[in-house]
Amino acid sequence: MSGDVIKIKSLKVFAHHGVFEEEKQKGQNFYINANLYSDLAKAGRKDDYDLATSYAEVCETIIRSVTEVNYNLIEAVAEHVAEAILHEYPLVTGVDIEVSKPEAPIKATFHSVSVEIHREWKDAYIAFGSNMGDREGYIEDALDAIANHHLIELKEVSTKIETKPYGGVKQDDFLNGVCHIRTIMSAKELLEYLGKLELIAGREREVHWGPRTLDLDIILFGDEIISTKDLCVPHIDMNNRDFVLEPMCEIAPFVRHPITHKTMSDMLAELKNR
Repeated sequence: MSGDVIKIKSLKVFAHHGVFEEEKQKGQNFYINANLYSDLAKAGRKDDYDLATSYAEVCETIIRSVTEVNYNLIEAVAEHVAEAILHEYPLVTGVDIEVSKPEAPIKATFHSVSVEIHREWKDAYIAFGSNMGDREGYIEDALDAIANHHLIELKEVSTKIETKPYGGVKQDDFLNGVCHIRTIMSAKELLEYLGKLELIAGREREVHWGPRTLDLDIILFGDEIISTKDLCVPHIDMNNRDFVLEPMCEIAPFVRHPITHKTMSDMLAELKNR
C-alpha cells in the first residue's frame, strides 16, 4: 500500500500473552510498530489538528488493545490492534502492525521474535438474489448480518428489482440487487462468510443456475483480480447480467472494471445495445 504514512516505532507495552501459563501469570514486555496509511496533505498544508489523526490517541488505542485481553498468540494481538485502529480512526485506510516479543521463552540466543500483518479497508460490491419462499426476508436477513459483522461496513444498498431467471432453467422470477460494503476481510474470507449466510437461508446447490433461497456473489473486490477454483473477481459474467449492472449503475455508475477499465454505466449501455 503506497501513500502517506504515520509511523509509531517500538511502543512498549507490558501484557500477558503466550501459550504457557507462566507467560500469562508473570507477563512480559511487547513492542509494537505501526504504520498508519492516511492522506496527510490537508492536515499538513493547513496545519490543522482537526484534520489529523492523533498519534497520542492511537498509542492509547494500541496499549488498550494489547492489554484488555490475554491471547495465546501474538498473531491474535496484531489482529486485535489492526482492527481497533481501522475502526476508531476514519482517516486511516490501512495499517501495518508488527508485534515483537523479545522475552519469548525460547532456548536460544535471539534478539526478538515478531509477526507483522497488513490490513486495510477494501470496497467491495455484492450481488444478492432470491426466487424461493420469502425472497424479501432472505435478502433482508442477509443484509442485516452483513451490516452487523464487525469486519464489515454496509455503505449502500440498491433498489431491489424483479428479474427473469438467467441461464435457461425454468423457475420463478428473482428479486435482485447489489450492495456496497467496506471490509477488512480478504476476498476469500468474505466468500466464506457469504457462503455461510447462504447456508443459513437454506441454499441448496442441486441445479446450476437453478432456483435458490439466497444467492450472494462478490462482483468487485477493490481493484483485485482473482482467479481460483472457488472465486473469480471481477465476476466473470457480470457484463452479461443486467440484473447486476442496473443496480450497480444506481449506486456506483462510475466504478470501473479493473480489467477492461469500463465504467458500470458503459458496460450496461453495451449490454443494452447488443
